[in-house]
Amino acid sequence: MTTTAATSSSHSHHLSPAFPGRAPWGTASKLRAWQQGAMEKYIQEQPRDFLAVATPGAGKTTFALTLASWLLHHHVVQQVTVVAPTEHLKKQWAEAAGRIGIKLDPEYSAGPLGREYDGVAVTYAGVGVRPMLHRNRVEQRKTLVILDEIHHAGDSKSWGEACLEAFEPATRRLALTGTPFRSDTNPIPFVTYEEDNAGIRRSAADYTYGYGSALADGVVRPVIFLSYSGNMRWRTKAGDEIAARLGEPMTKDAISQAWRTALDPRGDWMPSVLRAADQRLTEVRKAIPDAGALVIASDQDSARAYAKLIREITGTKATLVLSDDAGASKRIDDFSGSDDRWMVAVRMVSEGVDVPRLAVGVYATTISTPLFFAQAVGRFVRSRRRGETASVFLPTVPDLLTFANEMEKERDHALDKPKKEGEEDPYAESEKEMEEANKQQDEDTGEQDMLPFEALESDAVFDRVLYDGAEFGMQAHPGSEEEQDYLGIPGLLEPEQVQLLLQKRQARQIAHSRKKPDSEADLLELPAERRPVVTHKEMMELRKQLNTMVSAYVHQSGKPHGVIHTELRRVCGGPPSAEATAGQLRQRIAKVQEWATRMR
Repeated sequence: MTTTAATSSSHSHHLSPAFPGRAPWGTASKLRAWQQGAMEKYIQEQPRDFLAVATPGAGKTTFALTLASWLLHHHVVQQVTVVAPTEHLKKQWAEAAGRIGIKLDPEYSAGPLGREYDGVAVTYAGVGVRPMLHRNRVEQRKTLVILDEIHHAGDSKSWGEACLEAFEPATRRLALTGTPFRSDTNPIPFVTYEEDNAGIRRSAADYTYGYGSALADGVVRPVIFLSYSGNMRWRTKAGDEIAARLGEPMTKDAISQAWRTALDPRGDWMPSVLRAADQRLTEVRKAIPDAGALVIASDQDSARAYAKLIREITGTKATLVLSDDAGASKRIDDFSGSDDRWMVAVRMVSEGVDVPRLAVGVYATTISTPLFFAQAVGRFVRSRRRGETASVFLPTVPDLLTFANEMEKERDHALDKPKKEGEEDPYAESEKEMEEANKQQDEDTGEQDMLPFEALESDAVFDRVLYDGAEFGMQAHPGSEEEQDYLGIPGLLEPEQVQLLLQKRQARQIAHSRKKPDSEADLLELPAERRPVVTHKEMMELRKQLNTMVSAYVHQSGKPHGVIHTELRRVCGGPPSAEATAGQLRQRIAKVQEWATRMR
């Protein structure tokens, strides 16, 4: 055993409070309860492959490096290879390992490793380029391979194949992920898949520690989602001008275009939301003085424009991170160690980047995959002391609100996708979108030039607060007392206190609304839980239900389908079913039911 390995063993039992992944309050000082549980299971079973699924911010790095230290100390392995998704994360792993005496070379590219090192830290892309180089290394000495965020090994067929080729001879393999689900059916290397009752093969984790459990343990922060609606106006490729309210039931294309219009920095929606987020940051900083905020942007041009808006709103400069290169890593590190207020970054910063002081986020990207959303929110949940809360600002888009309401839902990667006719999987997105979400570089794609519409104007309306699966609040104008009620929630609260406070704020809003004359009720003044945002899938279900009811009435009345649909439009009003709103579809369903009842 090397001297370094021996040192690492002793260090692993005296982890610094600064080391990522402190113990939760009231538990053992060495490791968090879940880390200790996963360690005990591993040591008892001694598996060659082990998949640990732990929510972002739970301390996967600590668990993995403590286990690496144990395996080195007990001569089970002689060296460690860490595979990470990005260059920045590769360096972050090497720094974390160094703090407990395991020396990893993050700059390794070829040839023999320096004697002072216990292993290397590389990227999936690097393994993809030279799999045989890494295979030779693991064949020469007993190796533990740590595969961080292993779902990335399924990003492309070549990466998965390279990982298999490079690490098939490894003595031990530890796979880590906070988000094991993928939209595609590319099998992830070294992951076991088991059939469920429906015959679908799903990834099987050896140890799982979900967001719900981590929240109960005080390991992660509770997340308050603040959703903003507003009126959008844009021009289509055909030259038609369309106006719609963000969050109202509409077609998938219209939702996409309204969403992009909201995020256009030239409109009023983004400045209003950034101003609100900055007010929230000021409130949070009363309890957490170094709290920081992050805007996750879709592309470089938008990121630059958002940074300019922040400068105009706050009077201070935002840290701008445009690509995952050495300069970007330093800017992230500098921001992490400072008490600066704002950072603006393109999508790659969503995963794994460790800036524990981030407490406020603005989701200013049109990526709508559950994987990316979970990774993005994961940047804000790492808890440093009990009672810290995280706040994430969102556009009122059905998919995003669904993801926000399902934060505690655990999902696995399915290799089989059952698909019935006319049924959509809300978590199935195109391969192109996943590639966009996981890009290693944020190069200008020219996507903005090809958009089939032109954003004309937008405004913002505070819409609702989502917390722990429940929705609170009534619509309010930016700057109003009602909005300030929610922006002013204290930054230090226990999870149950957040719930109680939100209930009180909503009750106060409702009471205040009832005292106002009807002429002043210019917004939809209904509590959030009575203003459901209808998803694209729910719209399909409503159309399907209407068609089923019409078909049944065809047999009862003897009239053709087309005649019944025309009569429904005449009586109830509105466009054809394909363009009708949720309310119009429900009205037609009720009318057909009424007709059918009369004929009995």
